[in-house]
Amino acid sequence: MTETLFGGPTLPPAYPERAAWGTAQKLRAWQQQALDLYFRTDPRDFLAVATPGAGKTTFALRVASMLIESGAVNRVTIVAPTDHLKRQWADAAAKVGIAIDPNFKNSDGQHGRGFVGVAVTYAQVASKPMLHRAKTEAARTLVILDEIHHGGEALSWGDGLREAFDPAARRLSLTGTPFRSDTSPIPFVEYAQDKDGIRRSKADYTYGYGNALRDHVVRPVMFMAYSGQMRWRTSAGEEMAASLGESAVTKDITSQAWRTALNPAGEWIPAVLAGLTNASAKCAARFRTPAGWSSPRTTRMPGPMPGS
Repeated sequence: MTETLFGGPTLPPAYPERAAWGTAQKLRAWQQQALDLYFRTDPRDFLAVATPGAGKTTFALRVASMLIESGAVNRVTIVAPTDHLKRQWADAAAKVGIAIDPNFKNSDGQHGRGFVGVAVTYAQVASKPMLHRAKTEAARTLVILDEIHHGGEALSWGDGLREAFDPAARRLSLTGTPFRSDTSPIPFVEYAQDKDGIRRSKADYTYGYGNALRDHVVRPVMFMAYSGQMRWRTSAGEEMAASLGESAVTKDITSQAWRTALNPAGEWIPAVLAGLTNASAKCAARFRTPAGWSSPRTTRMPGPMPGS
């Protein structure tokens, strides 16, 4: 085993313990590598791209803890896409000793006593960017931008982020979705032009789905096609038949076939659901979740079912 930047041997991909969301005390190998890179390069801006379920929250909170401990920052602002996620962040931060106020409203002006910072939404920042700029300038602020690709969903969001957080001491951007920007680059993200002339985001550290699968951090995901022969009677009494996905039929017949398939009173939907339940039980028995694994936010479709 080789030594890491902070001493001790490099770590294996997964650990036997299973911690609450974002609070693992031990780091996975990719998290340790990203952490080593972060503190070796000491960047003002850092973009980490990691597949969903890999543990971006744990990595970001470890960075925040170490920056606070070193005195590099004394305030943390977390920006998330939704109210639900900002509360998740605050809960996870509290478990590692970082008090984040998830209930901060723009009308409050200041966060509550006893908190080192706030968790807000992108929309919240966009609506009052100068308020958040003043809070950022008032301290040595680390801004964690969760799912930073949301910063490009509306022009006002991108403009608001730049206005609010340009003075930040540090900015840590996270995403599980590599993205490009042809016309409206997202603030604080570096872009590089590919061979086709398309400007794509350039990550400082990338941990893709293939790596996570190899390391047993996430499970395999398969998408299976479901088909079936549909039969129905038209309003004129004519009996029709078509297979789902058949290319040699008209759009009208395809539409009627799907309407027949998706009729909850028909036979196809109950058959698919029954088959899915059975296949899921078999998958659960085969893929018992080892401690430390997490599953990507994708539905696993275990296998095809014949149509009725």
